[in-house]
Amino acid sequence: MTVVTSELLRRLPKAELHCHLDGSLRPATMLELARDHGVTMPEDDAEALREYMRVDDARNLEDYLARFGHTLSVMQTEEAMERIAYELAEDCAKEGVRYLEARYAPVLNIAGGLSLAQAVEAPLRGLARAEREHGIVARVIVCGIRNMDPSVSLELARLAVDFKGRGVVGFDLAGGEAGNPAELHKAAFDYAFEHGLPCTCHAGEGAGASSVAAAIHHCHAHRIGHGTRLIEDPALMAEAKRAGVAIECCLTSNVQTRAVEHLDEHPLRRYFDAGLKVSLNTDNRLMSGTDLVTEYGLAAKHQGFSFEELCQLARAGFENAFLPETERSALLARVDAELATLTRSAA
Repeated sequence: MTVVTSELLRRLPKAELHCHLDGSLRPATMLELARDHGVTMPEDDAEALREYMRVDDARNLEDYLARFGHTLSVMQTEEAMERIAYELAEDCAKEGVRYLEARYAPVLNIAGGLSLAQAVEAPLRGLARAEREHGIVARVIVCGIRNMDPSVSLELARLAVDFKGRGVVGFDLAGGEAGNPAELHKAAFDYAFEHGLPCTCHAGEGAGASSVAAAIHHCHAHRIGHGTRLIEDPALMAEAKRAGVAIECCLTSNVQTRAVEHLDEHPLRRYFDAGLKVSLNTDNRLMSGTDLVTEYGLAAKHQGFSFEELCQLARAGFENAFLPETERSALLARVDAELATLTRSAA
């Protein structure tokens, strides 16, 4: 059996499908942008800020989300958003990520006067530069926010469709689940679906399996963000499997938000064994103090994944990508060649 090491996991070609742009900033960049724009940060040292931003004391999802005010405060200009997107893709490329879908809600980036279109164009420029310089394929998912008026979500869905084919590959609904049912935002998902834009939806993280059901039944969700509590409803699990709905799992984050108490209890292994489509992701690299190499290592250590199974998990990430079919097939061909070479060298 192949010994799973960090170096081997770094060489493993990976897809990052669930990664929030506003949860994945470099602390040093936050401090530099804060100084440039007259914003006060809770710490003035990069390592101290990194520790402050890591969420290990959250009581629930809403508590976990509280620190985003600090990152968003320095994400209100085109230059900042372009830089942050570039640096995220650069960081991903260094850990063997070949494909990235960075998600965020542009409506949270217009307090400084940007238009919604500018709040999309700037990160796309950063991701395109990273693709040219580092070879990582990087795209955007536009998010609506559960606790905002559904009309805002519809506006964001229209925005996402406007950028379809120009770097935006999907639409999502994020934010606190409790008391904010996804079906209230059905019009936004209908619009995205009717215009051929794939949909994912945060569900089963801060609420139960019924939240996942709503995402599948009312929101055209091809993928589920987190889906941690889907395990509570075996019939819905079977339905998701039949429908080919993919689950975007995030191990560290789910412990932090109390979706599960311990890594050993996470349903990733059970989803994988049941034949569901699953991928492994970071969610918020800054708040979780993690990267994708770390998350794969945790899957091996706490969920018993062998290297061969981690290769299957990695490939599934590319299969579940929101890329057009021709682009996804071409990417998979390159990934399969990499996996074959890596498997031979690791044997």
